[in-house]
Amino acid sequence: MPIRTIQTFSIDSPSEFKQRLFQWSQQFETIVWLDSNNYQQQYSSFDGCLAVEEFTSIKTDYHGAFEKLKEYQSYTKDYIFGYISYDVKNDIEQLSSSNFDGLDFSDLYFFQPQKLIFIKGNTVEFHYLRMIDDEIEEDFEEIIQYSNPIIQESNSDIKIKLRIHKDEYHKKVEKMLAHIHRGDIYEANFCQEFYAENTSINPFEVFQHLNEISEPPFATFLKLENQYLLSATPERYIKKEGTKVISQPIKGTAKRLINKVEDAKIAFDLAHDKKEQAENVMIVDLVRNDLSKTAVKGSVKVEELCKVYTFKQVHQMVSTIVSDVEHTTHPVDIIKETFPMGSMTGAPKVSAMKIIENLEETKRGLYSGTIGYFTPAGDFDFNVVIRSILYNEEKKYVSYSVGGAITAKSTPEKEYEECLLKAKAMKYVLLNSK
Repeated sequence: MPIRTIQTFSIDSPSEFKQRLFQWSQQFETIVWLDSNNYQQQYSSFDGCLAVEEFTSIKTDYHGAFEKLKEYQSYTKDYIFGYISYDVKNDIEQLSSSNFDGLDFSDLYFFQPQKLIFIKGNTVEFHYLRMIDDEIEEDFEEIIQYSNPIIQESNSDIKIKLRIHKDEYHKKVEKMLAHIHRGDIYEANFCQEFYAENTSINPFEVFQHLNEISEPPFATFLKLENQYLLSATPERYIKKEGTKVISQPIKGTAKRLINKVEDAKIAFDLAHDKKEQAENVMIVDLVRNDLSKTAVKGSVKVEELCKVYTFKQVHQMVSTIVSDVEHTTHPVDIIKETFPMGSMTGAPKVSAMKIIENLEETKRGLYSGTIGYFTPAGDFDFNVVIRSILYNEEKKYVSYSVGGAITAKSTPEKEYEECLLKAKAMKYVLLNSK
């Protein structure tokens, strides 16, 4: 196990330090920034985390991806940060991905950061590899004095296009419903892409703007040279703490209202919506089945079923499913047996993924995949990549996708409206950031 130099500092204003730390990170080629936005949640490890500078890394397509990740995680026995794209599904099942891809992210990428910084309340922990003399103290001083003010300007030249237009979307949902009525599937998550070509954005400023208006518990900024993920995701995919595994799928969405009484009624109605409950319960059953593949017998439990949580943009229905695993179970195997997450596929999972591939027009790539980290002890925490903007700076291609669960009770019009609701924040920041 590599030896990290650890130093701790106290800070007066965590929010101000977070902002300065994120701005300071812009100098690095490889960045993963995780921000919980102080959202009150039961399973939380830190308030913010920055991982920068590759010491070692792994980048691969889906062929043997989980086995390669398993070897890499076992070899490093250190903190590693990275992502697993949706298309690594092809490593697990006899599936393929042949739809259009304008972003060109690798299927799987992880790196061992030289510099790792955690924020926990009023404490900052620096975990550095291969440190030179006084480097941590010098970096800390530089961060607390760092100043790079954000200037917001309208970006009116961005032209956002639809990969699937409204009439075509309706036809595709009808085809999905035909599969459901025929009994091929019970539910499937159908996604569509919004995109802009020949477009340059400032990804750091767009992310900060997106994060400010959303404040989700799993906000993520990823930079890999010329490729970026700017994510305001509210959803955890899977977390491991010791021998406990936690999965928290989201199914069920309602808009926020300015009037407090009306907003409370919207949340109440969502909590009692039979269609939304049915969507959620189907995915809970799928997650229970996935977790059972690595769980100690009889340990899979539903801690929360269909509980409504409120975020700045939307209300969401979240369930929490937990299990216990043996100490000897490899952490990568737990992820492999549950991937891709049920909330972004459907039930039965493999049938849903085949139908999704045929009806969608865009390769999902990192969207609806996952980004997160492993600890030296083999614990991990991964989100679901939704409510996210993806950007290839070299190709000048900007993309955000949204999806919804199609069930027997779905109507194309309402599903389309839900997609527009989910897309609202991404569209707004692209058109109103520098």
